Amino acid sequence: MTWISYLALFFIIWWLVLFATLPFGLRTQDDEDDVTLGTTSSAPRGPHVRRAMLRTTVVTLIISGLLWYVTNQLGWSFDDIPRFVPDFN
Repeated sequence: MTWISYLALFFIIWWLVLFATLPFGLRTQDDEDDVTLGTTSSAPRGPHVRRAMLRTTVVTLIISGLLWYVTNQLGWSFDDIPRFVPDFN
């Protein structure tokens, strides 16, 4: 794969990991017993996006490193994944 393909996969994996890890470490206003007037009690208590983005980047770097290792060092590709759907040709 070219570096552009790795960059595209990194971008896709990063967004998937972001939405998967966004709720981790989230403290709501209801958890803190300090609900601001005009907001719902399930709203986040403070900004936590920077921490979530850092956590997402670290996890994505690990996943991308494993992908690079499997494709470049072990020589596997997406063609080596077994087909589970029968070919009806």
